[in-house]
Order: sequence, then structure tokens, then C-alpha cells
Amino acid sequence: MLKVVSIAALFLMSSFITNKNFGYDPPGKIKSIHAFKVEGLDGGKIDFSKFKGKKILVVNTASKCGYTPQYEELEKLYKTYSDKLVIVGFPANNFGQQEPGTNTEIKEFCTKNYGVTFPMAAKVSVKGDDIAPIYTWLTNKSKNGVMDADIKWNFTKFLLDEKGKLIAKFDSKVTPLSEEITRYLK
Repeated sequence: MLKVVSIAALFLMSSFITNKNFGYDPPGKIKSIHAFKVEGLDGGKIDFSKFKGKKILVVNTASKCGYTPQYEELEKLYKTYSDKLVIVGFPANNFGQQEPGTNTEIKEFCTKNYGVTFPMAAKVSVKGDDIAPIYTWLTNKSKNGVMDADIKWNFTKFLLDEKGKLIAKFDSKVTPLSEEITRYLK
């Protein structure tokens, strides 16, 4: 009898370990962006679970980049589709040292020059050894379940659906108001 119980216990344990039975997901596996909370540019928290039911556009930004004027289109997109879209900007200094400012300086720049009202995260790294956890999730299929993605420059955009699942990635040259992005919002 003890052998039967031991074998049954081993079988059940192996089922959980291999993740093939009972719909078991290992602890720590993040299924949607809604699991993330990040520091905001103003020192508060941005809780992505509060965006359930809306699409989310995540953008790595920089103040001294040729693509910086995209802030204007991002703000227009945010206001136009505010009932179904949230944009979250992530200032990053990974490319050409084009975001050297402090969080306070970045906030001031975005407000003064582009009237940015969409949520802005505190400055992060979007690639390399010090990559922010949210960007590790966005760029790795093993984490997000959809795609591997390489961030080549500032203003790379990730679009997520209302359930927090990754839909698409857009390179820097794709402008916020382009049909490539807006077709998902109509």
C-alpha cells in the first residue's frame, strides 16, 4: 500500500513540475502586463491593473532624439482614444544618451514642450543587464507568450489588448497616429 501511495504522489508531483496537467502555472509566471506596478515620473506608482478593459501603448521615450516630436502625436492619440486606450511612456537613456535628465527634468520637458498628460514612468533601462522587469516581459516570448522583440531605438511602441496581452510591436519610425497603430483602436 505504501508503494502505491508513494508512486501516486510522485506522479502527481511530476504532473505539476512539467506544467502539463491541471492548468498549473509556475509561481512568478506573469500572464499579462496588468501584473506590473512601476514607479511614476512624479514619484507615485503606475498600477497596470487599473488599465484593465483598455488597450495599452507602452513607449520608450527620450527628450533629445529625432523622434522626440512623437510626444505630440502620442498626446493626441491619448486624448482621441482616451475611452479605450492608455499610453505609458518610459523615459530611457539607452540609445545615444538621449535621455540624460532626471525624472523632474523629464517631467518638466514633457509638460512644457508637448503638454503630456498620459502616464509617464520613472526613467528606466529598456535593454541590457539593467533592463527593467516590464521590458524583460515585453521583449521575451518566454515571458509574454507572444513574441521576442528587439528594441532598436527610442520610441519603440508595444500595443497590448484590454486583457493585458501583447498584440504588436512598432519600431520608432511608425508614428503614433499612423494607420498601423490606429487600426487597432477603431
